[in-house]
Amino acid sequence: MGMWASLDPMWEMPAEKRIFGAVLLFSWTVYLWETFLAQRQRQIYKTTTHVPLELGQIMDSETFEKSRLYQLDKSTFSFWSGLYSEIEGTLILLFGGIPYLWRLSGRFCGYAGFGPEYEITQSLVFLLMATLFSALTGLPWSLYNTFVIEEKHGFNQQTLGFFMKDAIKKFIVTQCILLPVSSLLLYIIKIGGDYFFIYAWLFTLVVSLVLVTIYADYIAPLFDKFTPLPEGKLKQEIEVMAKSIDFPLTKVYVVEGSKRSSHSNAYFYGFFKNKRIVLFDTLLEEYSVLNKDIQEESGMEPRNDGEGDSEEIKAKVKNKKQGCKNEEVLAVLGHELGHWKLGHTVKNIVISQMNSFLCFFLFAVLIGRKELFAAFGFYDSQPTLIGLLIIFQFIFSPYNEVLSFCLTVLSRRFEFQADAFAKKLGKAKDLYSALIKLNKDNLGFPVSDWLFSMWHYSHPPLLERLQALKNSKQD
Repeated sequence: MGMWASLDPMWEMPAEKRIFGAVLLFSWTVYLWETFLAQRQRQIYKTTTHVPLELGQIMDSETFEKSRLYQLDKSTFSFWSGLYSEIEGTLILLFGGIPYLWRLSGRFCGYAGFGPEYEITQSLVFLLMATLFSALTGLPWSLYNTFVIEEKHGFNQQTLGFFMKDAIKKFIVTQCILLPVSSLLLYIIKIGGDYFFIYAWLFTLVVSLVLVTIYADYIAPLFDKFTPLPEGKLKQEIEVMAKSIDFPLTKVYVVEGSKRSSHSNAYFYGFFKNKRIVLFDTLLEEYSVLNKDIQEESGMEPRNDGEGDSEEIKAKVKNKKQGCKNEEVLAVLGHELGHWKLGHTVKNIVISQMNSFLCFFLFAVLIGRKELFAAFGFYDSQPTLIGLLIIFQFIFSPYNEVLSFCLTVLSRRFEFQADAFAKKLGKAKDLYSALIKLNKDNLGFPVSDWLFSMWHYSHPPLLERLQALKNSKQD
């Protein structure tokens, strides 16, 4: 008998207390694990002050130091913002923030003449207030990140006015999508009967496909300027490459990413026979605003008074010149198109839809459990939206962590395969130099702790990618 009596008191608590305790415990376990990993990586930023031997050819010591300081600042920032959000989340749970917000939204609905039977209306008010709360508490962090860290390291190109306008626009566009979609989803769950989870899953599948289709044509242009890539050598070469692998390319755009930040990127989108490629202006040496500024600076007036100034300008151009040459841009696109040709995009969609179906099925199994609601302070009512929140965000969190790690591992495999594909197209040498340039432009730090990179990096570390390309460059 004594053995049973000494059992953990947690198991003597009512079910809802056990659930609540487990959710909090898990949340802090994940937080401490992430912090432990971040500290390991931070140690590397602190102690690796000289370019390692194997990087001698790849990175000069000035860029290496810049990148080290940038990553140190970013890691300090993510430590404090992570701690804040963990404490904020814990306090919201401990002080019943979720049931409080639900009651508050009920009160607002009451003022507007909607009684408690209008659950979906109340759910929408709840969502609006919850997202507003999170936007407002996130704003100071976002401002600090953009105007202190990114600014200090030369990446930020936004003014405060642009930033605020952008944030408000983002919030409004999010509500325009979130609220109608949520109300329909809740309606489907309400009227779907025993098999509602199948209808709910199909609905979210359709919504995600529609969003992918309209995003680039209707949503992205609200935030950034897209212009077709002008006729010329680069466009021709892109079209030839796309044709050689049967990629159904319809348009190539350049997006003015430089208004926001000098980080660079490229991607493709679209379904079936209607694919478009988008290149950031910061990726293209010919388009980079930074390079134009330097040219203007160096071309202001011809100097005849000795070599000193032109040397200084040459040095500036050498250090500052941003983006990739046309051959390198093609190699980067060869990598991106590799993702398409090797079916990575489709595989990712299939995995995410299987996961979504599984989650809705488990949601259907769990939604009737009153103790789940009671655990989070809902004793008298079991609103569907709250059920979705509790089950998807809290109850599934261990599963989500495992899934996220597996997807990270898979993503790294896909990246190696896409590099190998670009190599097959004869682009190994150009991809090699493009990766080095992009790493330099984005101040990536090329040394990483093995555990940190294994858990977090969706792309393999730079050295590993270069090594894989090098082996084939010699083949």
